[in-house]
Amino acid sequence: MSTSPSILIVDDEAAIREMISTGLTLAGMQCLSAKDATEAHRIIFDHAPDLILLDWMLPVVSGIDFARRLRKEEVSAEIPIIMLTARSDEDYKVQGLDAGVDDYMTKPFSMRELIARVKAILRRKTGHATRKNLHAEGLVIDTVSQRVSVNQQVINMGPTEYRLLEFFMSHPDRAYSRVQLLDQVWGNTVYIEDRTVDVHIRRLRKALEEYGVDHFIQTVRGTGYRFSIK
Repeated sequence: MSTSPSILIVDDEAAIREMISTGLTLAGMQCLSAKDATEAHRIIFDHAPDLILLDWMLPVVSGIDFARRLRKEEVSAEIPIIMLTARSDEDYKVQGLDAGVDDYMTKPFSMRELIARVKAILRRKTGHATRKNLHAEGLVIDTVSQRVSVNQQVINMGPTEYRLLEFFMSHPDRAYSRVQLLDQVWGNTVYIEDRTVDVHIRRLRKALEEYGVDHFIQTVRGTGYRFSIK
């Protein structure tokens, strides 16, 4: 990733796009903008942004449906997404997380908090090039390409599930609480609930289940979760 990461802002309100773009540009980032899913999709293919800020209430195709589409396409499957919405109910947050978004911000929000969350997620994208591949029986993580495979069959999963699995495989046979996982995987500048961990654990297990390795992710009663091949 370049020293000036590119952020795609997808919102149908021009004033909001301009406000966010101004704040992120002052923070040293490059900004792209789109008013709807169609325009955003074209920009993603042409420019491959490092992160997407996606409004829920878009015309024609909603942000949540667009997020689901992006997670199914190879070119965009691993691009982090922060959902922006005026909806603060927990059910909406869970829907967003289930769709594969990495973070969720409720309008109105401060630019300072938005910049902090963007930087936290971008930091997690870096630092993979010098790491070694991770192995657990037939399960392998290529930390350079960030691909997960079982017996050379590639497993598709969202970026948050990938980070969870990479952390677990880097620290096997140790139980971690939800709070510890939030701190290690999401970062302490991202403000989400402990229950978010359970949502992504379920998604990770579902991705691994087809290949018969979901049992590596174990629930530790009274504590949280651990990764173990035993």
